[in-house]
Amino acid sequence: MHVVVATDGQLAVDDVVAFAAPLAGEDAVTVLTAVVIPRNLLTDLRTIFGEQAPIQIDADAEYVGSDSSVGSGPTGWPGDDAIIERYLGDKRIERCKPITDALKAQGIEASSLAIEGTNAAKVILEYIDTDNPGAVITGTHGQGLFEGLLGSTSTRVARHAKCAVILIRTGH
Repeated sequence: MHVVVATDGQLAVDDVVAFAAPLAGEDAVTVLTAVVIPRNLLTDLRTIFGEQAPIQIDADAEYVGSDSSVGSGPTGWPGDDAIIERYLGDKRIERCKPITDALKAQGIEASSLAIEGTNAAKVILEYIDTDNPGAVITGTHGQGLFEGLLGSTSTRVARHAKCAVILIRTGH
């Protein structure tokens, strides 16, 4: 059965492998992390990337046309999309690679994926809807009564997933 492991990087690798390997059998495991990126972070990164002196504007240039870079990022700025892709790649490696490496060491085919979104539970549920796995493994922090009432990511996934959900307590 195809298994999806949804992680924020806090799942114990041994616990995940203990559940995912027997469930997956001959099928693959996809390790997924949902990454929330505050878009105002890009403004801060542009500033940090290239602190520049104020732009000098030639009053005549605005009337005759100019190749001025007013409004663009700092010199050498690779662009917002490139920065986001790099950040997602870094998070995928940081959060997913330990699990995929451990699964591969057990002979399980494993891949990883980082998806940007504003709500981790929504990202996971949308992925489940398109991928149709047999089971999802995710972590729960076990915060108690308020977690159940307010709806943690794992609680929302467990309530709305259209497949079996296995919750693994993190931070024993």
